[in-house]
Amino acid sequence: MRNRKLEILLSLMLCSVFCNSQAFADDADLAKQLSNPVANLVSVPFQFNYDENIGAAENIERYQLNIQPVIPIELNENWNLISRTVLPVTYQVYNESNLEDDWGVGDIVQSLFFSPSKTSESGITWGVGPAILLPTASEKTLGADQYGLGPTFVILKQTHGWTVGALANHIWGVEHDDDVDAISSTFVQPFVSYTYPNSTTVGLNTETTYDWNSEEATMPVNLTVTKVINLNGQLISVGAGARYWADDHDASPKGWGARLIASFVFPKK
Repeated sequence: MRNRKLEILLSLMLCSVFCNSQAFADDADLAKQLSNPVANLVSVPFQFNYDENIGAAENIERYQLNIQPVIPIELNENWNLISRTVLPVTYQVYNESNLEDDWGVGDIVQSLFFSPSKTSESGITWGVGPAILLPTASEKTLGADQYGLGPTFVILKQTHGWTVGALANHIWGVEHDDDVDAISSTFVQPFVSYTYPNSTTVGLNTETTYDWNSEEATMPVNLTVTKVINLNGQLISVGAGARYWADDHDASPKGWGARLIASFVFPKK
């Protein structure tokens, strides 16, 4: 039954990539900008993830929609401030259990990158700033129930259609209950992608999270295909992908999962 659900999701993802697309003169350039986390481009990505085999009994399924608006702010002619927000909305199903399903919003992670407005002569783009954890979860099972703060950093290079880089952050708990450990978590996301002239982008990344309190890590490997389309004048990068949990622990997903992506793009006039 679970495999059947995964097959249906993958079919929907492939359709989302290759159906109803229209040509647009600057599609390939926009696709390359979307591969850059600190591009001077307003976008609102919606990233849907399906994972299963969660928990020690491997009886939990998770449907999670990450809403990730990216807003660049021009500080002056040399520097931009890039605001990247991640708001997860989660529906969690406890199969073969007396527990009721959980659903609601999770904790917001707000990142602010100070980034040079011009790419260096070597083609390197980078950004650095704070990452802030806000305890906005509607259910305790969906968040850390504490504020967090730490540094974040991104560096990448784009050349001949290729984008290669990495994004990382570390968050420490700064306000929490006395009977709860302050979080101490490192996130590292190396990524590589190639954008074709028709605006199709094939991307590969890993999303490693290491918990310094439990000394445990998770690492899903994601392979995605996206394409910029023009839908009644609105530019959208739609895509699909599969993910495999190469490293996991009792509480995390295991095995295969799936990803759907729809990024609404608002280029400057």
